[in-house]
Amino acid sequence: MRSATSTRSLNPSDARLGPDFALMLIVLALIGTGLLTLFSVSDGRSDGKYLRQALNVAVGIVPFAIFAFANPIAWRKFASTLYGINLMMLVAVIVAGTTVNGAKRWIEIGPLQFQPSEMAKLSLVLTLSAFYANRPGEVRRFSTFALSFLHVAVPMALVFKQPHLGASLVLVVVWLSVSLYAGVPRRFVLGSVLAGAVLLAGAYFAPGVLKDYQKQRVRALFVYDAAGHSYQTDRAEIAFGVGGVTGTGFLKGQQKKNGFIPEQDTDFIFTVIGEEGGFLGCVIVLALFGALFYRIWLVGYVTREPYYKMVVGGILAMIGFHTLVNLAMNLQLGPVVGLWLPFLSYGGTAMWLCLACIGLLLAIRFREKPILF
Repeated sequence: MRSATSTRSLNPSDARLGPDFALMLIVLALIGTGLLTLFSVSDGRSDGKYLRQALNVAVGIVPFAIFAFANPIAWRKFASTLYGINLMMLVAVIVAGTTVNGAKRWIEIGPLQFQPSEMAKLSLVLTLSAFYANRPGEVRRFSTFALSFLHVAVPMALVFKQPHLGASLVLVVVWLSVSLYAGVPRRFVLGSVLAGAVLLAGAYFAPGVLKDYQKQRVRALFVYDAAGHSYQTDRAEIAFGVGGVTGTGFLKGQQKKNGFIPEQDTDFIFTVIGEEGGFLGCVIVLALFGALFYRIWLVGYVTREPYYKMVVGGILAMIGFHTLVNLAMNLQLGPVVGLWLPFLSYGGTAMWLCLACIGLLLAIRFREKPILF
């Protein structure tokens, strides 16, 4: 005789998709690649950043677990509180933040440095999705779309003031992606993209909007830069050329070893892969990112809850934009804007953000029922 429990488990309406093991394996592969690359950058020294990054991954289990085991719909209920906390943290950076290389982006908590602008990205995904989900009958109105921009404009202005142009652009991309997933008419989004392009062009020529170094990075992309503002991207190009098809071999990169390329543990970590792993190593890493994007997209495809779809769309845009922009500036296809490569670049807050996003995606997928035909 079957028990009531076993009867319920056989009921198709009670079935769940379960954990996305493929997504977890891809993430673990990327994290492992990042740790090995940081090991190479440090030449295996005991004081290398790969050990601190391993600690960052261990600490990142906490936000991962919080978002993986919490019911995702709860973030919608507390969206106003999340939005308020987000703004307070961004204001705290401006008031009492730590300045590094001319930018005030960090808050020091004991031995750790926390970057609120990173967690502001996930906070915006959750709160903006809740904004649209709470207005199901008004999404296609231009007034709602304009109001959503105000929702984004305040944290974006605070991040821009740090200054952090790259993170500000990420918030804009998240806004546009969540809006599309919410069902906002595409003409509104396209119009915003065109208006944004005009504003960026105007900001370049308007005095006092962009910093001089930001303008120099854009200029160096198109004209020869005798002052050396394109030094990083020029050396990155050399590293990829030296790597060739199969690379120089693990721990054997001379561009890396002699420190020719600054920030090889963060923004330019992909150059190490290009030099030591060559074209084949780059293809493998790109394939992992392609698989990651597909699995994230699949989570949004199978979910039937509108709020979940918008959250997935925002996460996909955030991680995808970070990846594409970072690779573009490494390959001298875009200006240097200070965006890290997900799961590979050194940084505690960045790793915690990525793991929190993966935990949230797993929670969404786990609570979905399979589509029965």
